[in-house]
Amino acid sequence: MALDRKAVEDIAHLARIALNEDDIPATTAKLSGILDLIDRMQAVDTQGVTPLAHPLETIQRLRPDAVTETNQRDALQTIAPATEDGLYLVPRVIE
Repeated sequence: MALDRKAVEDIAHLARIALNEDDIPATTAKLSGILDLIDRMQAVDTQGVTPLAHPLETIQRLRPDAVTETNQRDALQTIAPATEDGLYLVPRVIE
């Protein structure tokens, strides 16, 4: 897909980018090249290709889901201004 000068000027205006007169031909060529690459990528047949979550076939090593600390809720709530049934009470902020 080739862009013309008017289209590049419109894109630059929408993007709030100031282009010099000397930069417009180079920008037109670069944007046309990008759009051509996108057209070529869309033309590739991807039927039967399983989508990847990551381009590298890596497996995330996870640690075992085990409790490593003791429950300190009662000790921490002793310094709280107000608690009830194991919950912290805070002032109402929404009427």
